[in-house]
Amino acid sequence: MDKFVISGGHNLNGEVEISGAKNAAIAILPATILSDGVCRIENIPNITDVNSMTRILYDLGAKIRIPNKASIEIDPTPINTYIASEELARHMRGSYYLMGALLGRFHHAVVTMPGGCDFGVRPIDQHLKGFAALGAKYRIEGGMVDIYADKLVGNSIYLDVASVGATANIMLAAVRAEGNTIIENAAKEPHIVDLANFLNSMGADIRGAGTDVIKIFGVSKLNGTNYSIIPDQIEAGTYMVAAAATCGNVLVRNVIPKHLESISAKLEEMGVTVEEYDDSIRVCRNGKLHKCNIKTMPHPGFPTDMQPQIAVLLSLAEGTSIINESVWDNRFRYVEELKRMGAQISVDGKLAIVEGIDHFDAAPVKATDLRAGAALVIAGLCARGVTQIENIQQIERGYENIEGKLRKLGADIRRVHIPEPEAAQAI
Repeated sequence: MDKFVISGGHNLNGEVEISGAKNAAIAILPATILSDGVCRIENIPNITDVNSMTRILYDLGAKIRIPNKASIEIDPTPINTYIASEELARHMRGSYYLMGALLGRFHHAVVTMPGGCDFGVRPIDQHLKGFAALGAKYRIEGGMVDIYADKLVGNSIYLDVASVGATANIMLAAVRAEGNTIIENAAKEPHIVDLANFLNSMGADIRGAGTDVIKIFGVSKLNGTNYSIIPDQIEAGTYMVAAAATCGNVLVRNVIPKHLESISAKLEEMGVTVEEYDDSIRVCRNGKLHKCNIKTMPHPGFPTDMQPQIAVLLSLAEGTSIINESVWDNRFRYVEELKRMGAQISVDGKLAIVEGIDHFDAAPVKATDLRAGAALVIAGLCARGVTQIENIQQIERGYENIEGKLRKLGADIRRVHIPEPEAAQAI
């Protein structure tokens, strides 16, 4: 195992290049299963969740070629099984996209219940509701979900909640179904639009992605394609907050500024300067931070995946701020780690009261999940002393070369190997 060791107190300055979107990539990769030809995907992020999904596709029988670090070519035609490896799939949340893709191709899918970050109950009932509406039946035994259908037929599906995962999964299952499918109360996140654009580039007929009504006109086959994934709005937002927290001046490159509007608006409300360009955003801070209230919402609201990072910034603001987490239960687990660094945050259910402090103090902490880990990195960057962050494999699920990018901006961060205890090595 490795840990990050961060000597705080350095302003971040310079330019940072944002990688492809994690949440788009882990939906688009399994979508290649539906293709009858080779798919070349570019701007792919080099992160562990993407590597895990690639291994699952290889295990299913797909031919994989990696021409460079940001591109991948997938030939799904040799795939001849609808059973995904439990060992490979159970560690990542995005493994549930295999359900829709395999069901769409084989009318049968056997996939483990998803893993990933543990910050509350994240049921797949809306996914299963959608599959059932298309004509599928399912059973859950021993942690495995077995979904099967004689044929898939389009239908109208109303989602009880605007679930990103369910919206994407139903799209995957419906794209080659007979007839037309309408998803109402659909999620509108940028990666839903990116998935629809990817499928359309293969010959699908999907309309309305980015609105709350998506129409899918079934087609009999999908072709191979070349496609470039959108930039990662959460990675971009994380560096924006890091620049503000360290009183830095950072140009965040390879972004779609419109995807970042909810983040930019809150930074400006707190007194941070944000300048938008065509495909980049400059963030700089000179003065004090103002208190601010945050409520996480589905897109285009403030993203839940930016909630832990913004909590770090609010901790450095004058006065009292309130965070209302309206998307996930138990997403404040990271608060105890921030308290070790001096944060004054009290949690009551889905509300967090953040009292501003003068500074963070370095402490040994542990990343409880992906975005919590990013928040601890930001806290370490502006803390007094040397912060050590363990469990960084959580961070590497969604951030490509985070220590390298931060060092380029002037941060003092390094990776240190932690020797395993002798007892563990013996096992």
